[in-house]
Amino acid sequence: MATILEEYIAKHSGSAQRYAEATRIFPGGVTHDNRYAQPFPLYLTHGAGSRKWDVDGNEYIDYVSGHGALLLGHSHPAVVAAVAEQVARGTHLGACTDEELRWARAIQALMPSIEKVRFHSSGTEATLMAMRLARAYTGKNKVIKLQDHFHGWHDYAMAGSDRPAPGIPPESWGSMVILPSGDLKAVEDTLNRDSDIAALILEPTGAHYGQLPFDTPNYLRGLRELTSQRGVVLIFDEVVTGFRASPGGAQVLYDVAPDLTTMAKIVAGALPGGAVGGKAEIVDMIAHRGDPEWDNRNRVYHPGTFNGNPLSAVAGAVCLEMIASQPINQQADARAARLKRGLNDVLGKMEVAGHAHGIASMIHLVLADCDCDRELCRMSHREIKEAIGAPAVTALKRSMQNNGVDIMGRDSFLVSATHTEEDIDQTLAAVEKSLAAVRAEGLV
Repeated sequence: MATILEEYIAKHSGSAQRYAEATRIFPGGVTHDNRYAQPFPLYLTHGAGSRKWDVDGNEYIDYVSGHGALLLGHSHPAVVAAVAEQVARGTHLGACTDEELRWARAIQALMPSIEKVRFHSSGTEATLMAMRLARAYTGKNKVIKLQDHFHGWHDYAMAGSDRPAPGIPPESWGSMVILPSGDLKAVEDTLNRDSDIAALILEPTGAHYGQLPFDTPNYLRGLRELTSQRGVVLIFDEVVTGFRASPGGAQVLYDVAPDLTTMAKIVAGALPGGAVGGKAEIVDMIAHRGDPEWDNRNRVYHPGTFNGNPLSAVAGAVCLEMIASQPINQQADARAARLKRGLNDVLGKMEVAGHAHGIASMIHLVLADCDCDRELCRMSHREIKEAIGAPAVTALKRSMQNNGVDIMGRDSFLVSATHTEEDIDQTLAAVEKSLAAVRAEGLV
């Protein structure tokens, strides 16, 4: 009987051939770190709804969901039509447009904390601007960042990361204060002894969109109280959770309003695009005031060739308007809840140590036991990371691909509103088959 790896190689010869060429063109053979895989990554051709297909004709139920951007699934007809119409009118008009106004209104309709907004091209740009705005607004220099929380790949965001960071001068991190995630006392102590804190930025459901969770409602409320008392700007990075944790993001789900919010992925209807929004007085640090002294010395400079690009604007507006008017989140959340229950049932049935946890349409699979409520995992972050790094997890991911299911990273299922009951049934059957293959290789 073929091993998991042998089956993977046999089923994906076209991907192997393309990767051989890609290694001569791209560093590491890929164009995004998360796509790196050995012996080679998959090469996809197209997607529709909850499904996608590779160059060898293999079909997958897709839980990568465009790295979290595809709450509406692949190639939603309404988004396709809007973008196609806009392409014919113009891809870049080099001017203000009605489309950007419509896009901003759609964001404000879902997130009450967004008084004003500024568009960017990516989530990384958005978090960089949010930190800069906070520093400019407060006149202070330091930003608190929580250990392992991901805010893109710019120099400041890489501080306190669980990834290496060569090429970044140590001086860049002199203004970053790294604190353990979920520890309110650590935040309070830092704010008490350091008066130069401009902002605190975090993923509001925990590092890696909830893979490493904390006591979310109480922690967020505690952060809001501490930062408000001391005039520190609270930044929610909702690049993944925005419009997915709830139609209004984690901030509406938990009823905690940040001062600034960073957005990307779903906000642009799965096209390239990001945004920073929040209190008008903070976002207005970008505004021209007609005062030469202010404009030349205090105003935060913000160009960007593709800011508010009309293609991203119409895709984002259509997507968000659908979320506001249709049960998009309810459908995705219901399928995710069924999938999460099923994953835990399969693990129990097969007597494999592990559990699935997560909120809304974001599920994380951990091959280690836990007695949590299956929403917020109570294992330590160290234990979760050790479990996710085990060889069995890599083998399970690869075996699931062999069986027609593709997940985000090695442990996450990002569910869309287009996943069906049949998709969930097929996914659970694939997981059971894959776990049996992993067990046959002595890894669990």
